Amino acid sequence: MAASSEQTVPLSVLLKRELAHEKIENPEIVHGQAGQSKKGEDLTLVKAECQRMVGDGVSTYSVFGMFDGHNGSAAAIYTKENLLNNVLSAIPPDLNRNEWVAALPRALVAGFVKTDKDFQEKGQKSGTTVTFVIIEGWVVTVASVGDSRCVLESSDGEIYYLSADHRLDTNEEERVRITSSGGEVGRLNTGGGAEVGPLRCWPGGLCLSRSIGDMDVGEFIVPVPHVKQVKLSTGGGRLVICSDGVWDSLPAEVALDCCRGMSPDAAAPHIVKEAVQAKGLRDDTTCIVVDVLPQEKPPVSAPQTKKPVKGMLKSMFRRKSSESSSYNDKDYVEPDVVVELYEEGSAMLSERFHTKYPVCNMFKLFMCAVCQVEIKPGEGISIHEGESDSGKFRPWDGPFLCSSCQEKKEAMEGKRSSGRVSSGSDD
Repeated sequence: MAASSEQTVPLSVLLKRELAHEKIENPEIVHGQAGQSKKGEDLTLVKAECQRMVGDGVSTYSVFGMFDGHNGSAAAIYTKENLLNNVLSAIPPDLNRNEWVAALPRALVAGFVKTDKDFQEKGQKSGTTVTFVIIEGWVVTVASVGDSRCVLESSDGEIYYLSADHRLDTNEEERVRITSSGGEVGRLNTGGGAEVGPLRCWPGGLCLSRSIGDMDVGEFIVPVPHVKQVKLSTGGGRLVICSDGVWDSLPAEVALDCCRGMSPDAAAPHIVKEAVQAKGLRDDTTCIVVDVLPQEKPPVSAPQTKKPVKGMLKSMFRRKSSESSSYNDKDYVEPDVVVELYEEGSAMLSERFHTKYPVCNMFKLFMCAVCQVEIKPGEGISIHEGESDSGKFRPWDGPFLCSSCQEKKEAMEGKRSSGRVSSGSDD
């Protein structure tokens, strides 16, 4: 009998591969946080080892949140306590690891809108920015409203912006969205034609275009988050998540440079100290530093050289290849490339809940896509209801909203009066 041409792989090599794969799939997450308070309206959420069942095993993920409140801390407190549960409740059960990660962007949108809707029903006028980070394996997903920000430095020193800045002064797209929906954008008029301060949305006078809460400033201020999802190389990276008390004082490069080589526990207070020293304690100044590390390496972020900032344009990311890669047992050094998996910032729910999606049956037929309440047959309203191009969608095409969430959607798009009280508001 002729000898087989196939090469047998020794058991020791198989075990080595399995161990290496386990280490690669599960990076070490090390974090630190610090803050100095001026108004007492900054809150943070840190959950480093959340668990969920996957088949017969358990998968671990980490959650970090930054909530910068204004007009009081009520919205920040409520969002900290409820947002994560609202996001998780929008994810279908029994998903494998890849499906769960793919479901996160739409679940985050649903969770943000539900949290905003539930908080506004309490009748409180407080509001909050949110930067919400979920780390599953080497995949980092960031959802943001407002002007708290998250930046990533990969292990070779490249910087990526993972959140959006929803300040009206700097975001032209948001100014156009608000004015197109019937809102007004302008500076505070002090009389005699003199205008001062940052651009604000009227009625209300908030200088942000997106937040959670703020029931007194009109529905043009929406809770629909910008979401970006990236996959790190196995070299890992460092995340810096801060309120605007830091970013108003320090550019991203300075914040990262000033703590280079420090552990997250030392880096976070050092960034806060540098921000306060630069311009004084003019606002709550809060920072979370998270290192995503190979399990063998110590928790120190110290790339040898600093490379240009990336993340402002999609073209500056390396997109995920659809080709499968062959595996061999030779030593292989993975290039330190941050791969963009997803990015979307539209404020339109119909665009965020489109039917073409990696996860089949993301939203159940008789369940509201936002608040997850059951809908009786025939009572659900298609997310595409009332759209100018709705002709390409059939009346039974989902996902569906309950009547309450449909009213919320129409108000956010300027199609329905919200009945909110107009009053001045400072961020």
